[in-house]
Amino acid sequence: MSLGRRTFLIAAAAAATSPRSVVASADPVLRPEDFGARGDGVSNDSDAFTALSRVIEQRSGGTIELASGRTYIVGRQRRGADVAFAAQPLLAFSRLTRPLTILGNRACLRAAPGLRFGSFDQRSDRAADRPLPNLDQSLMASPYLGMIVVEGCDGPIEIRDIELDGNSANLRIGGRYGDSGWQVPGSGLYLADNMDEEVIDNVFSHDHPLDGAIIAGNPDRKKRSQFVRLVCRSNGRQGLSLVGGRGYDFRDCEFARSGRGRVTSSPAAGLDLEAEDKKIRDLTFTSCSFIDNVGAGLIADNGDSSGLLFSDCTFVGTTSWSAWPNKPRVSFDRCTFAGAVVHPYASHDPAQAARFLRCRFTDDPTLSPTGKLYFGGPSGPVANVDPSDNVLFDDCRFDLRHSGVLPWSWRALYRNCAMSQTSRIPAMTKGKYLGRTVIKGPVDLYGSMIEGSLILNGKTIPLGPVGRGFSPW
Repeated sequence: MSLGRRTFLIAAAAAATSPRSVVASADPVLRPEDFGARGDGVSNDSDAFTALSRVIEQRSGGTIELASGRTYIVGRQRRGADVAFAAQPLLAFSRLTRPLTILGNRACLRAAPGLRFGSFDQRSDRAADRPLPNLDQSLMASPYLGMIVVEGCDGPIEIRDIELDGNSANLRIGGRYGDSGWQVPGSGLYLADNMDEEVIDNVFSHDHPLDGAIIAGNPDRKKRSQFVRLVCRSNGRQGLSLVGGRGYDFRDCEFARSGRGRVTSSPAAGLDLEAEDKKIRDLTFTSCSFIDNVGAGLIADNGDSSGLLFSDCTFVGTTSWSAWPNKPRVSFDRCTFAGAVVHPYASHDPAQAARFLRCRFTDDPTLSPTGKLYFGGPSGPVANVDPSDNVLFDDCRFDLRHSGVLPWSWRALYRNCAMSQTSRIPAMTKGKYLGRTVIKGPVDLYGSMIEGSLILNGKTIPLGPVGRGFSPW
């Protein structure tokens, strides 16, 4: 899926496929124009959004409606007591007990040109270059924590049909801050510790200096949240950073081109699942795409994360891995991988190991927006499964017609797979073979165990362990 501004405007009208509304309020609908906003794409409307947010907080909930198709310029900074330049809150809400609804009506919030991001000397207002790690908070300048911030709320949340434009090309970029790159607040959507249902529908969050969206949820929450057509593109660090929580369902979402704008910070992933001080549990991604990020399309490598299901998703790695799913109980069903997968989680317990069901692995360059795919080298394996205990490939198709090589593995499980490569570099696709698998190409099977039907280059391989003297081609 690729959602630009025109597609965003069209998708806003697709109410028939949108998740149901979860909120209702008897309060009058509030509009930024009621507080002096112009929405003309020129005037700075920050004060209007700040004042509107205060009224919503006083009411502990309510409904906000933006004018159809308008562009609101937002973002203002002042010299701070603890930081160099502090950001004015925009649409920021905390501890609401009643429903909150934001109806965007295809409007755009665009960051004001000239906002500072990074390290700055407060007196001179010049960029402050310091060696990393740089944790001198007195130098930090942030344009906004998030254009929309909702945290610690007990009522349901609904945000629909809005564009969040970080306008990073027109920021003032200061010195680096943090341990790598620019680890400074500046994201489109920020959701933290909300306990009720969240519905995020048709939100286009792009060109922010940090993340398109951040979710820092409470792992003890009982409700589920729905994210439909959340598109995070060309953000500096991540499309989506999910650092805690449970019960999030994503459908028809896109996380693309992270790190390809003016600012780049590691890991520059499409989706980064990094449980910090909170667990991550029970996530689903359906018909989502992770394409052309500087870093991996998906990274799940740090913290206590488990229980992730990806269905009908597309992963395209152009300059890094298509996916890095190094956490227990991660399953991929009917997904496509163009570019290499690395570090799928291995375990002596098969229930914990990564599972690839009915997936396709390819080196087809036409699936890449740049015509290039990443395999860790000129002719690397399409899946680097090290370690590989009980990593399962079930009914998968490996179709490698260019420089890609079949998986590198030692104790992976292969069941009912079709595998072919044209590269003459021998593949080390070793493991246990179940069901019926057909392989075409030079493959070293020494140490494998054949328990089903395996046909290699037209020859049936005998049952049992494959010895050293076996010639694969």
